[in-house]
Amino acid sequence: MKNLNRYITSDYVRAAQRLRGRSKRRKVVAYVESYDDIFFWRTLLSELETEQMYFEVMLPSRTTLQKGKKTALLHALAKGLGRDMIVCVDADYDYLLDGSTRSSEEVCHNDYVFHTYTYAIENYQCYAPSLHGVCVMATLNDDHSLIDFEAFMAEYSRIIHPLFVWNVWAYRYGHFKEFPMADFALTATPGSVDIFNPETALARLQHKVDVAVSRLQQKFPEGAETYQPLMNRLAELGVTPETTYLYMRGHDLLEKIVAPLLENVCNILRRRRQKEIKNLAVHSTQRQNELAGYQHSAASPTEMLRKHTDYRRCPLYKQIQSNIVEQCLG
Repeated sequence: MKNLNRYITSDYVRAAQRLRGRSKRRKVVAYVESYDDIFFWRTLLSELETEQMYFEVMLPSRTTLQKGKKTALLHALAKGLGRDMIVCVDADYDYLLDGSTRSSEEVCHNDYVFHTYTYAIENYQCYAPSLHGVCVMATLNDDHSLIDFEAFMAEYSRIIHPLFVWNVWAYRYGHFKEFPMADFALTATPGSVDIFNPETALARLQHKVDVAVSRLQQKFPEGAETYQPLMNRLAELGVTPETTYLYMRGHDLLEKIVAPLLENVCNILRRRRQKEIKNLAVHSTQRQNELAGYQHSAASPTEMLRKHTDYRRCPLYKQIQSNIVEQCLG
């Protein structure tokens, strides 16, 4: 009985639903990589459901604990994808490699494999227009005066963009061992950011990137002919200087850049709110109660960063939904 699962295909799902009668809602099975991905894809797909159709999000195997993109693709492709069985995965660099590898070919050119466009779900969580809202969730303070997240992330992206193209180039032309993502992330991390003077950290980052790009140009002279065409192709795929952060490795972006930045901002916002409570309290008991209540209601910005869904207004998020509607509902 356990082995029967391998014979479940998109056609099988469609035929099984016909047996349930025309009045039953059509089910589309959506396989994802891991437990962590279920909420993101459930949120995205639920917005597309109708009275006639719904999605069921699940891991690729009910008989093992195997997870990951490769497992999701292998299991799903073996079962036979179609309008009633799809797979939803992180794009990683496969989208930007533009079908040049086997994995990239499957991600980019299979009509029923849907990907994030961004490197991973974490990139959506770090979507710049949503970061102020994350700070409000964490601190219950709607003060806009500290930093313009959209301007900061746009400038950050413009600075790292030439180096990012080199990193994709290294993976596209077989030099990833000489310039891996870990090395890119090390250079692309601005370090401590002074919230009241972020220009200093960005200037420091600009210098690091300039040095790294110069070194790569000397190390890979063959890039003189292939670098610019690759940059042009990446622009066609949506990688602009201002949005580069959406395509770099997600956990590097979240853990090394955005989370520390939000932590600094939220610490200041918390202190301001606490100072306000202390100044407005008419006696010590009220002050202690209000401070305790505020502390209980506030939350970790990193936790809120992983839980919020304000990234749903990102154009790439809407592009995923449009692709799914076209292939599964059209």
